[in-house]
Amino acid sequence: MSISAAFNSAISGLTVAKRVSQMVSENIANAMTPGYTRRSAELGSNLQSSRGVQMVGVQRHSDPAITANRRNADAEQGNAKVIADFHSRFQDLLGDPTDAASITQKLAQFESSLIAAASRPDSAQRLDAVAGSASDLAKSFIHASDGLRELRHQADREIGVQVDQLNAALKQIHTLNKTITAATVSGQSTDAFLDQRQKVVDQINNNIPINVVSRDNGQIALYTDGGAIILDGPAGTFGFESVRDAHAHITLGNGQLSGLTLNSLSLRTAAAGPIGGGTLSALFEVRDILAPQAQSELDVVAGDLIERFENADPTLATGEAGLFTDAGDRFDEGNIIGLAGRLHLNARADPKASGKTWRLRAGIGAQSAGATGDARQLQRFIASLSQQRPTIASGFGTGQFNASDLSSSMLSFAAHRSTRADHTLGFAAAAQVELNRIEQQLGVDTDAELQTLMAIEHLYGANARMIQALDDMMKTILRL
Repeated sequence: MSISAAFNSAISGLTVAKRVSQMVSENIANAMTPGYTRRSAELGSNLQSSRGVQMVGVQRHSDPAITANRRNADAEQGNAKVIADFHSRFQDLLGDPTDAASITQKLAQFESSLIAAASRPDSAQRLDAVAGSASDLAKSFIHASDGLRELRHQADREIGVQVDQLNAALKQIHTLNKTITAATVSGQSTDAFLDQRQKVVDQINNNIPINVVSRDNGQIALYTDGGAIILDGPAGTFGFESVRDAHAHITLGNGQLSGLTLNSLSLRTAAAGPIGGGTLSALFEVRDILAPQAQSELDVVAGDLIERFENADPTLATGEAGLFTDAGDRFDEGNIIGLAGRLHLNARADPKASGKTWRLRAGIGAQSAGATGDARQLQRFIASLSQQRPTIASGFGTGQFNASDLSSSMLSFAAHRSTRADHTLGFAAAAQVELNRIEQQLGVDTDAELQTLMAIEHLYGANARMIQALDDMMKTILRL
């Protein structure tokens, strides 16, 4: 080997050592950066001089199958979390059966006040206590109903936020596709762009589970697991309009809530539809299925309470409301949607509304206070709470319930759904953690990278010593 050939070989070694050390440094610096993929150098012989070494490429260490499975786990965990959060918050609205603020405890307190008043029907304080506990019971239904309406409205607002994020992300991937193609054609490195694109794809996948399909020149197309094409060349555009409020009577079916569109075409938002599986479909499920179902159960219990006290009061004239009212009116089964949010103590027996509490003893429709020692109407009210009767809807089954059993069943249903949703979330979270761990094994191992850096240091030193030796040889020759 000539001196010039040896010199060129050493220089190529130093050049490669420099580039590889930079790559290792980037790996270590980005070990915790989301979306970053470990790189390693592909080395080969110097084709021009047939001596020395050159860096012929960069390999990104990723496994498409593992990444796809991890993305599925991410989407499932996000979906399960939205559902579990809803059930947990609804259960909080109803209260624990042992909680003094829960609907079942408020009902028990109301019944206790009726029993106390029936033992001393002449006591104005005990009648006032009945009115107060009845009002508190009604307020507990209103509180739960208002909380459900807010949960539903939050879901609607979050859908709007996610749709805007999806549209922005799809445009970003479209731009990155074009940038990667240009870099590929010009022979430039595309690694940073690929990492950035993978990060954006992961963001989309949390909202809607997607499949990534490779296209020419480094581009990708995106399809949802449900088969919708959201990007293939140009980016798709999702459409959605949030509402200002989400009252119980506002539904997707009656056109007062917005559905979801893709390129102006309607998309089914059900769990088994084109967008099923991620956080977006879970939010639609909360808004359109879970919250209305919970509201319906609340309304059934509220309607049952109104009917019990209407049937137990013979002093009511035709069309008159009983002890509990639908915003002052009698119960109307055809107007049950949102009833829990309109449940009120009859103003005629509410001292805070200038009503007379003697009507609790004499009857809501009574014309006079009657005998102060007459407890028959109070006894009828007490008996109405214990009466076994069918519900006005099928959600609770075909059996018969007293008032306490019906409210307890509602809380039991809520607790069961919350527990089941928590179990689903726990399983999804465990799968996500494990798949992330598997994927990270392909990522940056800082110990291994440092060992590589040490090997590069030795390589750099060896090439530097060769250049020093060549320099010494040249000086010796020149002295001859």
